[in-house]
Amino acid sequence: MIVTTAGRTDEEMIRFAKSVANDLHIPYVARAKTSVKTLQKKEKSDLLVVGKERMELHIQEAEEPFFFHPNSAMFRAKRLLKGEQDPFIQAAKLTTGMSVLDCTLGLASDSIIASLAVGESGLVKGLEGNRFMAYLLKQGLKTWKSGIREIDEAMNRISVVHQTFETYLHCCEDNSFDIVYFDPMFEANLADSNGIQGLKQLALYTPLTEQVMTQAKRVARKRVVLKDHYKSTRFHEHQFHVYKRKTAAFHYGVIEIKEGR
Repeated sequence: MIVTTAGRTDEEMIRFAKSVANDLHIPYVARAKTSVKTLQKKEKSDLLVVGKERMELHIQEAEEPFFFHPNSAMFRAKRLLKGEQDPFIQAAKLTTGMSVLDCTLGLASDSIIASLAVGESGLVKGLEGNRFMAYLLKQGLKTWKSGIREIDEAMNRISVVHQTFETYLHCCEDNSFDIVYFDPMFEANLADSNGIQGLKQLALYTPLTEQVMTQAKRVARKRVVLKDHYKSTRFHEHQFHVYKRKTAAFHYGVIEIKEGR
């Protein structure tokens, strides 16, 4: 991975790109009006492109770049602010002040909704195993401006941790979070999931093993929640209670944690 600037650049952007390269301990290379594809071939490397509006990860074999954007969280958040229901909030039974560990942060859509639900007194922590994605998400959540104060504040409150969920869960104390949440890459592809196309080349396809689920149940105070394709075998395999939705391509599964276990 190397860092460069967008095609149209200035001294301020160059300074920022160099600071990003320093943060990540990777080389900075001047763009010099070269196309992304040409620079990739010349350097034999993936690119982190720093622009005025956003940063983009360009992976050599990927058709689309990865960049942070709230994706479906924006219209979901607006509905939530109007007092409407959200299926994730209902499944996880999130209320003000609760703590959530999002083990598969992705584009942080569900973490944004969770942060809105739990408020300033709550806690939302998201795990991302790819360090470049973690960096982009951390920057994006702090700088994205939606034009709605409550949503911007919710994004800003999310804590991004560069760590795999297997390692992080193993290091957590018992009952560390009210909710432990998983949204793994679906076993079946969703044809209309354009928002995650740039994510597929960067995602870690880590299986939800019995060991992982044992750790998740140890760390969760109230429940473990899984979002997965409606055909997924993981619901039955790990004995989730499934909240089925007739017209949805994915369902939520919940494992309730017994008090005084």
